[in-house]
Amino acid sequence: MGKIQDADGAIGLVPIITQIGAEPALEAIQPLEQNNNARPACFKNTFQEIMFVLTATMAIAMGSVLSGSITVTSSLIAEDLNMTTAELTWVSASSSLAGGAFLLFFGRVADLFGRKSLFVASLFLFSVFALVAGFAKTPISLDVINGIMGVTSASTIPPAVGLLGVIYEKPSKRKNAAFACFSAGNPLGFVFGTMFGGISASLFNWRAAFWLQAIIFLIFTLIGLWAIPRDTAATEPLNMETLKRFDIIGVFCVVFGIGMVSAALSLGETAPHGWTTNYVLALLIIGILLMVGFVFWDTYFKYPLVPMKIWKDRNFSLVLVILMLGDMAFAPGSFFISLFMQKILNLSPIHVAVRLLPMVIMGLAANIFAGLVLHRISNKKLMLTGALAYTMATVLLVLNRADSSYWAFCFPSFALFVIGADFQFNVANMYVMSSMPSSQQSVAGGIFQTASKICVTIGFGVCTAIFNSVEEKPTLSGFWDTATQPYTATFLFGVASSALGLILVPLLDIGTQGGEKQD
Repeated sequence: MGKIQDADGAIGLVPIITQIGAEPALEAIQPLEQNNNARPACFKNTFQEIMFVLTATMAIAMGSVLSGSITVTSSLIAEDLNMTTAELTWVSASSSLAGGAFLLFFGRVADLFGRKSLFVASLFLFSVFALVAGFAKTPISLDVINGIMGVTSASTIPPAVGLLGVIYEKPSKRKNAAFACFSAGNPLGFVFGTMFGGISASLFNWRAAFWLQAIIFLIFTLIGLWAIPRDTAATEPLNMETLKRFDIIGVFCVVFGIGMVSAALSLGETAPHGWTTNYVLALLIIGILLMVGFVFWDTYFKYPLVPMKIWKDRNFSLVLVILMLGDMAFAPGSFFISLFMQKILNLSPIHVAVRLLPMVIMGLAANIFAGLVLHRISNKKLMLTGALAYTMATVLLVLNRADSSYWAFCFPSFALFVIGADFQFNVANMYVMSSMPSSQQSVAGGIFQTASKICVTIGFGVCTAIFNSVEEKPTLSGFWDTATQPYTATFLFGVASSALGLILVPLLDIGTQGGEKQD
């Protein structure tokens, strides 16, 4: 376990971030030039490096842990607070909506004013609001608090990504391993959230699930104060010139544009007059206009929030679109199959969590494998494998009924879901981070995570509308019983989304990433 690389060049996830007898720590945040695989000089010892990567992983896991915890306790929350299905999905969707709207804003803040302070403060604030969420008494208060937790999650990811991108600047197997650990936080955070939520809710109640999150992230706040290296990247003074470079108009357009469009998609089905309700149409139209305005503004602005020229890279655009289509199948699919097990199969949160356990095991294995092969196997093949896994997973959920065997349908579906998520997330994350300079690493992370958050919000909005429509008028084949049909309809949407991503994969042209010699 003390070796970085064996004779065949094989690497492992934990061994990669472990090196005995490395050079003494220095102040500069950069890898040693003599050996890209050496421990970065900013770390005093190997343990500090491991704890930093783990803390960064918890940053991206933050929103997923929250979503997983809510997913497995959703029926208890709905019963206690007397919530409808639409209100219940808003508990999860509100954090994704808020997170997606503010990610680019906080990416710019981190790049201009410093990363470590924003990182640590965000971990602490998430802990505080998780504590507050446990005392919520009404559906609207819980929705609002979860939205605020989504904002704190959005303020944590860009500085974490930015620090990783600067510390592991040069392509190397060590960088692959660090980013594989980081990428694991997204799918595994969801699964561990279900485990934590299921256990705490079974022992106490659903409120304990939020309090447990508060404790966990308070601990990582303290760890982060010590483990996160001092950010030596150049920061900007707060003056008029900096405000110009901050792209205030671009931030305004993207924050309110994404927020309004996401809100319209989430509210459309439950509004008094559906999609024709005045405020739904107003939110949708104004939101779209703001997003179009953002594209035009940043195309010509001297200091754009998002350099529009990056979209000319076909692979960059395709990787994000394929990732988004997969996420639109994964997040709502995971939510509604968990709700199915609670509502239709009458399983307790702890029993639901146990049935989701394959996601943990397969997720760990998939991320270790990704860290080993990103520099060896064509990443196009990894994206193809991920898209196939997503499609097969959703097809299995479509075929699942109330009397179906868990081992025949749900078990393989859960294993395939995380293979799809881990493979695609690793490839997309590495490609996006490599597409922008070190001075914009936090913004790069913001672009990547914004795309993911937006598609989750859209997926929840569409699936909620489908669920309510089919629940009111079950029109599917007699193959499914009436109670199962609304859930099946949401999984059919997942099949369509993941299959579209599968169709787009052949258009990619990506070789290996992270090796000394890249295709």
